[in-house]
Amino acid sequence: MEPHAQPKRVTIVDVARHAQVSTTAVSKVLRNAYGTSPQMRAKVRQAIDDLGYRPYAAARGMRGQTYTVGVMLPDIRNPFFPEILDGITDALWDTDYQVLVAPGRNGEEAEAKVTEAMIDRGMDGMVLVAPISSRAHLEHVAGTVPTVVVGRHGQSAVYDTVSDDDLAGAALIVDHLADLGHRRIAHIEHNETDPRRIAEMPNAIRANGYRQAMRARGLENEIDIVSTTYTQQGGYLGAQQLLARPQRPTAIFAGADIVAMGVLQAVSESGLSVPEDISLAGYDNTNFAALGPISLTSVDQAGRHIGTTAARLLLDRIADRTRPTAQIKFSPALVPRHTTAHPPA
Repeated sequence: MEPHAQPKRVTIVDVARHAQVSTTAVSKVLRNAYGTSPQMRAKVRQAIDDLGYRPYAAARGMRGQTYTVGVMLPDIRNPFFPEILDGITDALWDTDYQVLVAPGRNGEEAEAKVTEAMIDRGMDGMVLVAPISSRAHLEHVAGTVPTVVVGRHGQSAVYDTVSDDDLAGAALIVDHLADLGHRRIAHIEHNETDPRRIAEMPNAIRANGYRQAMRARGLENEIDIVSTTYTQQGGYLGAQQLLARPQRPTAIFAGADIVAMGVLQAVSESGLSVPEDISLAGYDNTNFAALGPISLTSVDQAGRHIGTTAARLLLDRIADRTRPTAQIKFSPALVPRHTTAHPPA
């Protein structure tokens, strides 16, 4: 029995013959170049659909573009990051660009491997979400490939940034809880000790915002911070520490919604309840925060809008590497729900 022959790959020549146009015309349509009429573009697009033509990325890379965008997410388990990814894919939907995603695993070595792999594979641009790499590495990457950094503060002459006003967001939580009558308001932060990046990291800025807001409300002596990680396990361990205090807090500000999920578990296991015994607020306003059984008070930093903006900045950067860099910061909004209430009598 003879083996089945491999199907022949459809080429640009096949598309040109099917559309009865030149290969140059097909190439221009694929590159969105000038010099093609709407009728020509329609004929070529129809031929592409009829034949199932797929541009060969390696060949396109040799001509200068692969029409691929790399997105690095630090932790694919955190439900906030897919919202940013949704915004990126929305913005690129009507373009020829395809998005390829890779996990950074919250580590410098893993991030370096991912970003170098994206460079090696000829990505036209990259969006790095909440990277922890050094500024020097980020600028090395951006000097090689157009890059937008999401969720990290600071300015750079070579890459654009999109972030949330984390100082303001933390103040929204503290003010909300203080207005309800809470004084013993604790915070669970993501431990950040590297002096090379601490001033730029959203988790560190959120913790500083908590401190500043507590002082502004006359609650400096009530400042109580537990340093763990922005994970469900980090929230669980942080809440266990707070619940073991001789005088436990009446409210907890979790630095991220995923942290709040761990807090809910620890509070439940201790025989207490939210918000009757302890109020709880998160940050990110992820999809599950609005679920009825959870109904988590949270800060909305518009993850999808952040992603859309990052993608648009990247397209501008790909089109013009020499334009001035942009630093865009969004104002967050508080979304009160059922996990925050007046403190127990």
